[in-house]
Amino acid sequence: MNKKKIDSATIISAVIVLALYAAVFIAEQLIPATSMLFTVIKKGATYALVAVSMNLLNGFTGIFSLGQAGFMLIGAYVYGIFTIPVASRMDVYQYYNGGLVQFTLPVFAAMLLAGLAAAFFAFLIGLPVLRLKSDYLAIATLGFAEIIRALFQWDKLGPVTNGSNMLRLFPSFNDFNIKNADGTVAVYFSTLVPMLIAGVCIGVIILLINSTFGRALRAMKDDEIAAEAMGIRLASHKRLAFCISSFFAGVGGAMLAMYQTTVQAKSFTTAMTYEILLIVVIGGIGSVTGSCLSSFLFVAASEWWLRFLDQKQMIGDFEVPLLRNGFRLVVFSIIIMIVVLFFRQGIMGTKELPDLIRGLQGKNKGGADK
Repeated sequence: MNKKKIDSATIISAVIVLALYAAVFIAEQLIPATSMLFTVIKKGATYALVAVSMNLLNGFTGIFSLGQAGFMLIGAYVYGIFTIPVASRMDVYQYYNGGLVQFTLPVFAAMLLAGLAAAFFAFLIGLPVLRLKSDYLAIATLGFAEIIRALFQWDKLGPVTNGSNMLRLFPSFNDFNIKNADGTVAVYFSTLVPMLIAGVCIGVIILLINSTFGRALRAMKDDEIAAEAMGIRLASHKRLAFCISSFFAGVGGAMLAMYQTTVQAKSFTTAMTYEILLIVVIGGIGSVTGSCLSSFLFVAASEWWLRFLDQKQMIGDFEVPLLRNGFRLVVFSIIIMIVVLFFRQGIMGTKELPDLIRGLQGKNKGGADK
């Protein structure tokens, strides 16, 4: 009986997710492409992937890392460097004679390479850094992100990274649209594609979490001594989890590059890492569903719903007080404080979507029994 409940809850969850994808596709064909809704979905999908990758470390492994912005930067640059058309490289690398790389990779191959590059750097950094714990590990990974940001702006690396200049003219999400011969868009895919990429990557992370390796990570988080006594190799498991998390952060960085259409190292600041961490905390540390849900809510609230607070509003001849540039951030901060105060474990806690459905099924069954 219990097995049947779990199966039905999982099936219902899958149906809900598929329905959301279908709704996004239909909305993209009917609503103007300039709508803020699609901006929120694209950036929300990108942040959801990075937040889930951070949650894999902080929530399921117990490793407190603050280096996500650095790995996103690596992924964004690798994607941009290897997808700029050869004919456009002189325009982009105008101070470096067209740059060192003189070939172009397909989009998805470049995204895979972006993840692998981030994982490679994570492996190198993890060798000394993962010996640290708690706040010391967080500070070390945060320092790594700052070093990477400065390194990629170094003029000596300009033939590869374009120095302090931005990378541009590489494929973006809009290039996935199907166009007619006259250049008009026949079918829009610029919003569905990032949702699909993030969905596939998050699905892989979920499978990983529910595997024997994922259970080993949870055991390490609960009690490292007991986990080691059970035969779990702490160092290798931590290093592998760190590399996997960084791989998906690198893919998220490539997605962010496609969303922004340009890449520049100075935009990958520590504030970006704090935003991702805030999303994880609001959604619930240890909940993939919570990270995804809070990502879209965070982006929608910060970049869409509260935008009117930055502009003066008139009601007749009366000017609404306080509304001015920057007031949006004040209100947004207050909302975050309220959420943290009333949802101590985040919106979802450690629950997932199937858990909520099982709870509803239990309530309905209890009501029927009465």
